[in-house]
Amino acid sequence: MDFDFFPTAQPMARLIEELHKLPGIGPKNAQRLAYFLLHAPEEQARALAEAIIAIKEKIAFCSICQNITEFDPCAICQDAKRDHTKICVVGKPMDVLPLERTRGYNGLYHVLHGVISPMEGVGPDDLKIRDLLSRLQDSSVQEIILATNPNLEGEATAMYLQRLIAPLRIKVTRLARGLPFGSDLEYADEVTLTRALEGRQEI
Repeated sequence: MDFDFFPTAQPMARLIEELHKLPGIGPKNAQRLAYFLLHAPEEQARALAEAIIAIKEKIAFCSICQNITEFDPCAICQDAKRDHTKICVVGKPMDVLPLERTRGYNGLYHVLHGVISPMEGVGPDDLKIRDLLSRLQDSSVQEIILATNPNLEGEATAMYLQRLIAPLRIKVTRLARGLPFGSDLEYADEVTLTRALEGRQEI
C-alpha cells in the first residue's frame, strides 16, 4: 500500500508505513498510532524508540530452551532449584509467562517458536524441534509436557512431537482439557492453567 500521501512530511509517511507492517495493524490504526506519537511528549517517543532498539541489541534466544533472554543460558535453565527432569514444550515465548504465574510448575521449558501449519507454510523444519530432540539425548529428562495451544495446529504439533519422542521411552503428557479448544495459552487464567497442569495426561 502506498503511504506517500504526505509530500511535505516524509517522516510521517514513513512512520505510518512501518507501523502498518506490524501484525494486526491496518492502515487506519497505523495512522492513529503515528498521530499519537506525533503529539506525544518527545521523551515518550524516545523511550519507545530506545525500547525497540534495546530488544534488537540486548535480547537473544537461550541456547538451551530457545526462550527470549538477556543472558545465555536464561535464568530458568540456570536455576539449580528447578526440576530438570521435566520439560514443558510451548509454541511461543509468551506462553511461558502464564505458566510461570501459576507457580504450579517448577520444571524447564522449550520454546518451538511456532506450530506446524501447512496453511501458513510452516513445517517441522521451521520449528525448534531439533534443538528439543538434542536435549533429550541427556537421560536425565523423564517427562515432556506438551503445552501447545488447544487448536488444530497445536494438536497437530503435539501429535507430531509425541511420535518423535515415543521411541526414546520418555513419558509424554498433554495439558488436561481444562483449556477450551481454540483458545491461546497466553490468555488463559491462572486457575485454569494450574488445573490443566495438574490434570495432564500421558499420550
